[in-house]
Amino acid sequence: MKKLFLFIVCFMVLVSCQPNTKNKVEKIVIVNDTLNKPNKNPNFQWEAATIYFLLTDRFNNGNPNNDLNFERDSETGKLRGFMGGDIQGITQKIQEGYFSKLGVNAIWFTPVIEQVHGDTDEGTGNTYGYHGYWAKDWTALDPNFGTEKDLNQLVKTAHENGIRVLLDVVLNHTGPVTERDPVWPKEWVRTSPTCEFTTYENTTECTLVANLPDILTESDIAVNLPDALLAKWKVEGRLSEELDELDLFFDRTGYPRAPKFYIIKWLTDYINKYGVDGFRVDTVKHVNENSWAELYKESSIAFELWKKKNKDQVLDDNPFYMVGEVYNYGISSGQEYDFGDKKVNYFDNGFKSLINFELKTDAEKDYESIFTKYSKLLHTTLKNKSVLNYLTSHDDGQPFDKERTNPKRAANVLLLTPGASQIYYGDETARDLTIEGTKGDATLRSFMNWDELDSLQQTKEILSHWQKLGTFRNNHPSIGAGIHNRISKSPYVFSRYLKKDNYVDKVVIGLDLPKGKKSISVKGVFGEGTKLYDSFSKTETIVTKGKVILENNLDIALLELAQ
Repeated sequence: MKKLFLFIVCFMVLVSCQPNTKNKVEKIVIVNDTLNKPNKNPNFQWEAATIYFLLTDRFNNGNPNNDLNFERDSETGKLRGFMGGDIQGITQKIQEGYFSKLGVNAIWFTPVIEQVHGDTDEGTGNTYGYHGYWAKDWTALDPNFGTEKDLNQLVKTAHENGIRVLLDVVLNHTGPVTERDPVWPKEWVRTSPTCEFTTYENTTECTLVANLPDILTESDIAVNLPDALLAKWKVEGRLSEELDELDLFFDRTGYPRAPKFYIIKWLTDYINKYGVDGFRVDTVKHVNENSWAELYKESSIAFELWKKKNKDQVLDDNPFYMVGEVYNYGISSGQEYDFGDKKVNYFDNGFKSLINFELKTDAEKDYESIFTKYSKLLHTTLKNKSVLNYLTSHDDGQPFDKERTNPKRAANVLLLTPGASQIYYGDETARDLTIEGTKGDATLRSFMNWDELDSLQQTKEILSHWQKLGTFRNNHPSIGAGIHNRISKSPYVFSRYLKKDNYVDKVVIGLDLPKGKKSISVKGVFGEGTKLYDSFSKTETIVTKGKVILENNLDIALLELAQ
């Protein structure tokens, strides 16, 4: 009787899974729903990364007890003071699976080092260093953002979930001078002239803006540590430790005790301690390029040492990663940035990738024009290099679709364009970028719209679209790093193909597809009788005469080999 019962159950299961022969389409079978699982993609590569960029103070408040420090309680301009976001808040969202569901495989958050304690008004409203770019002490974390224990836990949790961590680092300048934050010694910084951005010299040996002291990174002259910093370390009980570590660093490297080498030591400490996987480097073109080569050299040494000591936490064999912000660099420039009187190749000075400021305007074009252009450039003039594409950011006042009229098209462009992709926090939830009453870039930096995600169905649907594309992208490095090829113009269908060593990855994608029954060509990519899976509709189908048939009201298809 028991055997008969098992036979009947198995027969019923087989019958229920038979294809609908009337439409010659295999109906929905959820083969592997990865949206709710960490995806430690063994074939991850930075050229195809999906990097989530967030302002630490504006993303998620994991610890309300650290919201006020150093008596930072003066009234500020709108969105120009601390709002409570912190390192613990990022960790919470990793633990909740928010990033994994979005297909994110790297997180970049704004600097968390100790910021100037005072506030200043440079014409855009009274402001504190909530954004992290106003360093006071590179050797300490700002308590508004969290503790070293918090940072250690964040990196560890990220790695456990197959997510890499990029620290945002600043070598170019200190924070501004305030009533509570004196200027660094003249041997360390210049306070004039202000940059004019017309030559190499007046872009690198100058202050980025008024009252933002510029580190003398071009200098190799040894200098003493600032008295104020020594006094601070003494009060905090770590003077001897910091001095001993500096002695060891300079003895090992043989570098002169010039300003940039102190800061390089302090920045690479975060690699030594926590195993961060890379740096996003701020204000790259305002620093002489050899400084970045030196930073990369020491970062790589620190990363390899950390991996040897922490083999159980290593995600892959990728070297340390550096992506640079060379403001206004575009992919069409190739490997060089032109200052007017001098061209510089930052890829030859430590950078694997540069942020691409060009996609936000390219995004207005049709898909094929964008994809063909990027695929061609990345496999010719930028071969073995990469760019990090974005559509919105924290300091670009002219982003793509600022009014958020078509966030799903934004997802299609950003996540399907060849290259690495940078999701700016709230792109995936259509967070408002036009906040009334703000001045300057503050309008781009509102708190993450978790409340809308909880209450608005439209926001949930937008996020779902981003999640499906992001997960598919994470599963298939060919999307960012592979060769693009159009299969058909109408409906618009294309393939991506990647072969690297013994690894091969290929997909077929359809965009702007008709509703209802649709025929999608996969000719030249998938062979006759191959079983495919549409990751967007979660439907299995079989290749017949070089095509697959899908029947749904969706305008997108993400086709991969069925598991």
